[in-house]
Amino acid sequence: MASAAEQLAANLNLATFSKATELKKRIWFTLGALIVYRIGTYIPVPGVDASVMGEMLAQHGGGILGMFDMFSGGALGRMTVFALNIMPYISASIIIQLMTAAVPALETLKKEGEQGRKRINQYTRYLTVVIAIIQSYGIAVGLEGMRGSFGAAVIDPGLFFRISCVVSLVGGTMFLMWLGEQITARGIGNGTSLIIMVGIVASVPSALASLFELGRTGALSPVFIIAFFIVAAAVIMFIVFIERAQRRIIVQYPKRQVGNRMFGGDSTHMPLKINTAGVIPPIFASSILLVPATITGFSGATGEPGWLSSIGAALAHGTPLYMLTYAAMIVFFAYFYTAVVFNPEETADNLKKHGGFIPGIRPGSATSSYFDTILTRLTTLGAIYLCIVCLTPEVLIAQYGVPFYFGGTSVMIIVSVTMDTVTQIQSHLLAHQYEGLIKKARVKGRGR
Repeated sequence: MASAAEQLAANLNLATFSKATELKKRIWFTLGALIVYRIGTYIPVPGVDASVMGEMLAQHGGGILGMFDMFSGGALGRMTVFALNIMPYISASIIIQLMTAAVPALETLKKEGEQGRKRINQYTRYLTVVIAIIQSYGIAVGLEGMRGSFGAAVIDPGLFFRISCVVSLVGGTMFLMWLGEQITARGIGNGTSLIIMVGIVASVPSALASLFELGRTGALSPVFIIAFFIVAAAVIMFIVFIERAQRRIIVQYPKRQVGNRMFGGDSTHMPLKINTAGVIPPIFASSILLVPATITGFSGATGEPGWLSSIGAALAHGTPLYMLTYAAMIVFFAYFYTAVVFNPEETADNLKKHGGFIPGIRPGSATSSYFDTILTRLTTLGAIYLCIVCLTPEVLIAQYGVPFYFGGTSVMIIVSVTMDTVTQIQSHLLAHQYEGLIKKARVKGRGR
């Protein structure tokens, strides 16, 4: 019975999809925008020998440069105009979100509705420009000091090169920010998340080729490769299960009489996800932990080794200190970011204003304490889940040389963004189905 119902629903979705012209336009627009993004990842920055940058990433691919190159779909390794990708915008968004909880003026602006949201988005764009300028100038200076087996990375170093490099990289980032907003508004899914996911997915074939090459040369046994794919499938299923899991808190609304009619008395639920923080904790932890290794790599490339070499060696992939610090920072940012995105007191006050209450819990401070207790327990489970998902691939990378693209953060991003996009497609299909039923009802009403 259940399988027949699922088959009927699938057929209905396919039939609805064939008639949903608006949804098809959105999907084609999204695909076209993502193709434009992939073309841009092959437009080089003028005056740079990309082979030297590729050699640098091959030697120090485990640092933050390797992570950025993974997110950019190889654009950083090819030193193209999209080398920074959309990461400055992500960093700016996270900083503004954190500041919203700490700065009263921004918190007040957040509560002003649509107008306040537009102002906050504008501040995010300004901060994106600042971060992109700083990062692109640092890359330009670092490129001038790089030398590889093919010669110097920069053909003609100097002020003109630095200006052209900064303009190219900042312009590429701002274009991607605009493109992501267009995908969100006129396409399907979250544009920023899709751009990051496509960059990671574009690098997966080369990572698979590297994995099979390790098996062909005998560096990895066939049994290990099969076991690796089994573990990868299990990790993906585990991520889907946890990301779908919710703690549903029952919320009751009292009955009220208006004239001779009774309203209210409904019972609903408030879903709380186990992993409220999403992929933010692993990204933050990875970025902070890999900064020493990146600085060490740049100082080694420029011939100026510093005191950070010992720290970089201690925090290298696979070391016990790296694993412990990585897990501790994931736990910290999981609690911190959850506290930023979910305010128990504000949620309890909103319930009280609308007359809602949790059965057995008094409205007000008692409800806030109840939310805080539930959220603390869920965040603990979420932090453990993040540590398992992120540390398991790190062990494979460190011990067996599995390509960097199979890290826990990249897998989480791919699975989460795919699930969100599929959910939005289903929502559009459902809305189109309801529109069809309403039109049919109107036609029948007029016929009578």
